Order: sequence, then C-alpha cells, then structure tokens
Amino acid sequence: MDAGSMNSSSILKAQSRFPLQEQFIQRRNSKENLDRFIPNRSAMDFDYANYMLTEGRTGKENPAVNSPSSEAYRKQLAESLNMNRTRILAFKNKPPAPIELIPHELFSTAHQSKPTKPRRHIPQTSERTLDAPDLVDDYYLNLLDWGNANVLAIALGSTVYLWDASDGSTSELVTINEEHGPVTSVSWAPDGRHIAVGLNNSEVQLWDSAANRQLRTLRGGHRSRVGSLAWNSHILTTGGMDAQIINNDVRIRDPIVEIYRGHEQEVCGLKWSASGQQLASGGNDNLLHIWDRSLASSNSPTQWLHRLEDHTSAVKALAWCPFQGNLLASGGGAGDRCIKFWNTHTGACLNSVDTGSQMAELTGHTSRVLFMAQSPDGCTVASGAADETLRFWNAFGVPEVAKQPASKAKPEPFSHLTRIR
Repeated sequence: MDAGSMNSSSILKAQSRFPLQEQFIQRRNSKENLDRFIPNRSAMDFDYANYMLTEGRTGKENPAVNSPSSEAYRKQLAESLNMNRTRILAFKNKPPAPIELIPHELFSTAHQSKPTKPRRHIPQTSERTLDAPDLVDDYYLNLLDWGNANVLAIALGSTVYLWDASDGSTSELVTINEEHGPVTSVSWAPDGRHIAVGLNNSEVQLWDSAANRQLRTLRGGHRSRVGSLAWNSHILTTGGMDAQIINNDVRIRDPIVEIYRGHEQEVCGLKWSASGQQLASGGNDNLLHIWDRSLASSNSPTQWLHRLEDHTSAVKALAWCPFQGNLLASGGGAGDRCIKFWNTHTGACLNSVDTGSQMAELTGHTSRVLFMAQSPDGCTVASGAADETLRFWNAFGVPEVAKQPASKAKPEPFSHLTRIR
C-alpha cells in the first residue's frame, strides 16, 4: 500500500469516527441542558408560531363562507406546507441526521468492480462418434476406461481395443477365447501403461500395453465373473458377482491380501479415495459401503466402516472429490435417479440431487448409456451405449492453466459437517 492510499484511508477513518464522536458529545450536552418543562428555542418554528397565534386563530374564530373547491384547496395547501400542526412549543432537540459510515460512492464502486462469473455452456451434441460393435448390453459391467496416457480402453465382446486420443489410432490388445470370455471389466493402472482385464470365468489378466504382453493371471479369488476393478498403487481391487471384494498385491506370488464381505449381490462399482485409505463399493443390492484399510485384516473378512442404504437402485457410479478427501458422490440406477454426497468420516448424507430434473441432457445415443469415462485432462467424457456407439462430449471445455503452484495438502476442513446445502 502506497502513502497516498494510506493517507486516504486514514482520512476516511477520521471522518467516520469524528461524526460519531461529535454526535455523542452533542447528545450528552443537550440532555444535561434540557428540562422537560422549559421549551427549547432552537427546536421551535417562530414563523409558524406567530401565524398560529394571529392569522390562524382569527380564521378559526371568524370563519368565512368559502366554496367547497376553495376549502379543499385550503386543506391541500395546509398539508403541503405542514400547516396542520397543533403544537407550538418544542421540548426536545430535533433528531440528528443519520451519519453515513461508508460513503455511497465507495459502496457502489465496490459492487460494480466485482467480476461476474460467466455461465458455462455445455454442448448438447457429441463432437465425435465411433462404432462399437458387440458392446455388451449389461449395466453391471465396466467395459470402458480412459488411462493417464490418454489411451481409451474398451471391451467389445471378447476383445479389448485401445484407442489413442492423441492421434486417433486404434489397436487390439487381446482377444479372449470363448471358454474364458467375454470380457467383463477393464481398468488402467495409475502409470497409464498396465491394464487389468476382468473375465467372465472369474479370472483377471494383467497386461503391458506398451509391449502388448500378458504379465500374469489372477485366479482363485472369485467364484464368478469379475465386473468391477479399481487400482490403489500396486493393489488391484476386484469385485465379483459372488458379492466379494478382494485386494490383490500384484507384486507378490500369492496376491490376495484382504477380502471384504458386506454386499449381498454383485459388486458393480469400486473406487479408491485419492489418499488410498478408503474404498467405496456399490452393488446390485442398492448398498454403498465405505471400507478403511486401517481396519483391514488378512485373517478375517474386514468389517465395513459405513454401510449406507439410502439408494433405491443399484449403485455403480462412484467419484471422490479431488480436493476434499472425505467427500464422496454416488449415483444410483434408473429406479433411483439420485446423486448423493457423503461425508465418509461420519457416514452422513450431505445432499441428494434428483438427476431426473436437474441434470443437463446430452442427446445423441438412441439407446441407454451403459458406460462412461473421463479424459485425463478432465475436459472430455466418453460414453458407450447399447446402440453400439462410442461418443465423445466436450462437457467441461478447455482446462484452465494453473496460475499458482499447487499448495501443500491441508487438513480436511469440513470433516465434522453433517450436511451441505
């Protein structure tokens, strides 16, 4: 702050304080000098008093005969000139004029200088459409994933294809034989190079996409198809139709390290928090579970941290807030239509949004949308539908360049709240 602004601010402070101080002194002195039986000359209107004692009283004692119009005009004139008063003497001071603490000019300028946030426009049509023949029409599977290397993986029947978003090239990763297929889930590892492929026969294959080579097969954990996958560093979490959730450490010979049991039907949604400490799982039983790794034990099935039963349809869509570690969003199926927001520390439902009336509709698919994935930059959303097409939507525009470096991790400030509006 320069000297000029400091001087102006000090002047404003002096002006704002001085009238208040002066008003207090006047009020105190006036109360000390006033008496309720002695009129205050400074508050009296002597011209009006003289009129009321002479002409006004004469007019009342000797009323002249006037026409109705003249009488109406006289009354209106008296009201306009405030001549209908009955008191002459004044026994108190006039009320002081209100003091403006903040000048109106500064107040209006501050409001005008506040920038208005422009409303974001979401295109209603897709910017690209690709054919996706043999895309399995099964809502409980997860056949689409977009990796950090900007490569989209999609399972069509028993074949996994890779589509490079940078140049639009397509390659085939693997085709599963009929005894093991079809493919029921795909999920990229955080490095954007390795990918997990869940199969209908309860096995999970790990592939190196750069070398186009299979690394290993995880078997023996599930008893039926594996429809959901989620990575947490070197831990691959698998969810199956047998209602089991298994944590696999892909670095060791015997990969199973933890088993979570809590769902009653197929597990169709899995998502780890950014910290890797909490896991959210959704199932066809309409249940949402929150699991904490600190409570995990390899000797016995792990008890859930929270069991949430607010949804009325299958819970598949799960997303953690990127800047608030304990905030989770979950979406139910067609019978539920709600996105719910949860505080995973307390298990409280913070808010619920009915998407039937509050979500923007993107038109283009001619059949129900089954799978969705978001690009690494967060701008584009890919959707696969039962009409066997894959569409790309520029839903969030061009990413803004960060003006400041990323700040250090801070403690979660809203962990104690139970509801947001």
